[in-house]
Amino acid sequence: MNQQSGSRASSQYNRMTEESIPRLIVRLSIPTILSMLVTNIYNLVDTAFVGQLGTSESAAVGIVFGFMSILQAVGFMFGQGAGSITARLLGARDDRNASRVASTGIVCSVLLGGIISLAAFPLHHWIILTLGSTETIYPHARSYLLTILFAAPFMTGGYTLNNLLRYEGKASLGMIGLMSGAILNIALDPILMFVLHMGVAGAALATAASQVISFLILLSMFLRGRTVTRLSLKQFDPRPRVIGDIMTTGLPSMLRQVLNSVASILLNSSAAVYGDAAVAAMSIVGRISFFVFALALGIGQGFQPVCAYNFGAKKYLRLRSAYRVTVMLSEAILIVSAVLTLLFSGNLIAVFRNDPDVISIGTRALQLQMITILFLPFSMSTEMLYQSTGHRLGASFLSSARSGLFFIPSLILLSRLRGLAGIQEAQPLAYLLAFPLALFFMLRFMRRLPKADEPSA
Repeated sequence: MNQQSGSRASSQYNRMTEESIPRLIVRLSIPTILSMLVTNIYNLVDTAFVGQLGTSESAAVGIVFGFMSILQAVGFMFGQGAGSITARLLGARDDRNASRVASTGIVCSVLLGGIISLAAFPLHHWIILTLGSTETIYPHARSYLLTILFAAPFMTGGYTLNNLLRYEGKASLGMIGLMSGAILNIALDPILMFVLHMGVAGAALATAASQVISFLILLSMFLRGRTVTRLSLKQFDPRPRVIGDIMTTGLPSMLRQVLNSVASILLNSSAAVYGDAAVAAMSIVGRISFFVFALALGIGQGFQPVCAYNFGAKKYLRLRSAYRVTVMLSEAILIVSAVLTLLFSGNLIAVFRNDPDVISIGTRALQLQMITILFLPFSMSTEMLYQSTGHRLGASFLSSARSGLFFIPSLILLSRLRGLAGIQEAQPLAYLLAFPLALFFMLRFMRRLPKADEPSA
């Protein structure tokens, strides 16, 4: 390592292990929050633009979103897995192995994204029907999906690169890549959809192009020496033990995303019984709810590198403090966001699809979610605590519980017992049930964590 790289690594280590915890988490959270806000604004703008084409077109985007969640799952698995290990290695001042793990993570992510893309082309008809499409939604969903598949390796790679930057404490660099892609997407949407009259295919092309550009910008951050870790094909380590370590560490993220995708598919299928308006309404509610939660999630993502770095450095008192700050900040932010959304829930639904049926169905579902989403920050923080410290089994169980153990059974049961009302109530019930489980895991972790710091090697 040259002198400049060594100085950069030392400066970053000191910042992550000595700076005031509230200031550090806020500083790392702001770029992540801005990235997610812009990205979610794009998602909402995209939904609003497509909504102008019709209810079936709007529902088609929600249908394909289930498949895109799988691509995100792959990117997050390698990104969070390699990122968590990398941050702990950097905390232990093992920069060389940190670069090896990061390089292995991104290569695996791009390769698997390419494999998924190639496999999905001949299976696209089955995929779209499995995602919950109706006959009227199908042609629009097909057009959107086939375009997205071309960008699949860039999408998985982009998610991985962004997570690697976050875990290194370089969230601001990730923000540049993500925001550039999102802004490009917002600009291209009306041009391709309405000026060039490409419709849903134009929305998909805008998304694909923005994902490619975002990937290239994120990759350039590593190649131009803006980071402590170095990405290189020469550092790719194909040993099963190394790849397996990355994948099992990132498994909680994979489970969370895959189960969210499965839940989305089941939700679309359940809602489809009540028509395209129900599918469109629940899709819109999902987008709005995630936008509301993005602020709290950004605080949590600012916590992850602080947690991993200080766990690797054996600074356990800072880890405890970081967890408390994360829960309090994310809860405070979410309370304000949820109250504002409750007050204007009907108007928000109407922005994306001014259809009386969509507004009626979506408003009740959104109001229920806003009331119970206040339980989510605690569950989120505990999941991140386990994953960032390498506690794979606990992290995997927590990640799968909310969408798998609680939401999917609730959706199946309530949809049969209460029809459309049950579909609206399933997600709020899952939020409530996940809280006591997270409380148990948090208390268990803190009892086992050393009460004092240990000298770092």
